[in-house]
Amino acid sequence: MLNYQMLNKPFIMKQTVIYSLAFLFIVACGSEKKNESAASQNKESANKAEHVEQAAFTDLDGNSVDLSEFGGKVVLIDFWETWCKPCLASFPTMQKLMDNYPDQFIVLAVTPGFTNTREDAREFAQNHDYDFVYLFDENKLHQKLNVQGIPFKVFVDAEGNFIESSLGSRGPEGDYEHAKKIIEEHS
Repeated sequence: MLNYQMLNKPFIMKQTVIYSLAFLFIVACGSEKKNESAASQNKESANKAEHVEQAAFTDLDGNSVDLSEFGGKVVLIDFWETWCKPCLASFPTMQKLMDNYPDQFIVLAVTPGFTNTREDAREFAQNHDYDFVYLFDENKLHQKLNVQGIPFKVFVDAEGNFIESSLGSRGPEGDYEHAKKIIEEHS
C-alpha cells in the first residue's frame, strides 16, 4: 500500500535540489559582486594613493610646491577654508602636534578654492600664528580624490606614501589623538 509520503518523495527531493541550486547560485553571484566590489575599492584606493603621492600645489605666491619636498615627515594635507568652523577648531591642536613633533610632522593647510581665493588664505595666514605651510589646490587634487566637503584630511607617511583620508572632524581632541597615533606609527 502506497502512502502519501512515498508518492511525494520524488517531488520533495526535486524541490530540495532546485532550492539548493538556487541558493548556491545566489551565494556565488553575491560572492562575485563582493569580489568585484573589493577589486573596485582596491583600484580606487590605488588611484587615490597615486594622486596623493604625486600631489603638487601652489603656495600663496604662486610657486609650485611638491609633496615630495616634505619627505622625512608625516604630512597632513588638511583641506580647509576660512569659513569652515570645524576646520579652524582643529588648527590649534594641529599646531600643538607640530610643536611636539617638529622633526616628524608638518601640516599643509590646502585651500581647495571652493569659495576662498589665494588672497583669503593669505589674509588668514597673516592674522593667525600657525606654522602651517599654506597652499592652494590649483592642480585640483581635491577633485581627483572626490572631496565632497571639508574638513578633509589626508595623511602621508615619512616616505611619501599615502596612509589614509577622511571627511569631517573628530573634534579638536579627537583629531589630535588620531593624528598623534599616525605620527607615532609612521615616522
